[in-house]
Amino acid sequence: MRLIQNMSTIAECTAPGYSVLNRVIKIAVIGGSGVGKTALVVRFLTRRFIGDYERNAGNLYSREIQVDGDQVTIQVQDTPGAEMTDNGISLPDHVSCSIQWADAVVLVYSVTDRRSFELIDQLHQLVARSGGAGAPPVILLANKADLLHLRRVDSQQGPLLAGTLGCSFYEVSASEDYNQVHGAFHRLCCQLAKQPQQQQPTSPPTASGATEKRRSPLIPRPKSPNMQDLKRRFKQALSAKVRTVTSV
Repeated sequence: MRLIQNMSTIAECTAPGYSVLNRVIKIAVIGGSGVGKTALVVRFLTRRFIGDYERNAGNLYSREIQVDGDQVTIQVQDTPGAEMTDNGISLPDHVSCSIQWADAVVLVYSVTDRRSFELIDQLHQLVARSGGAGAPPVILLANKADLLHLRRVDSQQGPLLAGTLGCSFYEVSASEDYNQVHGAFHRLCCQLAKQPQQQQPTSPPTASGATEKRRSPLIPRPKSPNMQDLKRRFKQALSAKVRTVTSV
């Protein structure tokens, strides 16, 4: 996935080798198209909200964070949006594989999109089927809570559905409140960090079942304008020295 705005904040580059001492927590984010899955992931990992994205291709995001005083590597698998068709729910094979790979699943709907809310029950059933006896824990996020004038899902319906599904519920706004988003993901990470780590590949499997080497969007430190100026001046000085040597 490439970001349409603020390209310098998240760069696609080869994932680094993680320390063997670091706990790796793997989270898959699943929901309908346009509910803000990518915005939530980026908000959680970078504190930034970016409103426009290219079509979700399903990227793996990674970052090291502190959980209960321990350094933990978080891997968050963004997934393409699910769609409701006449024959039921339509999902890429990659999504089912991501569920099997993940330690936990975040189900997302938008309070402005009734159909995305109606998808949640079927997506939860998919998680239960894909995980089998060892189905991963699930939390339910209702996004775009700030768009009160566009709300199509009553604020009480989310908690009622979460209670039926047996999962935690959070109503958040990726655009307006970082603390809400961070709190939901961080509490899930704390819960997972207390569980014994399963020996699973750190890269999500492909539809064929093999692990896939992926490019992971990381968060580089922004380059200092002063450093860029120094590099430019150094190159100019080096070029002048080469010309002087050549002329001699």
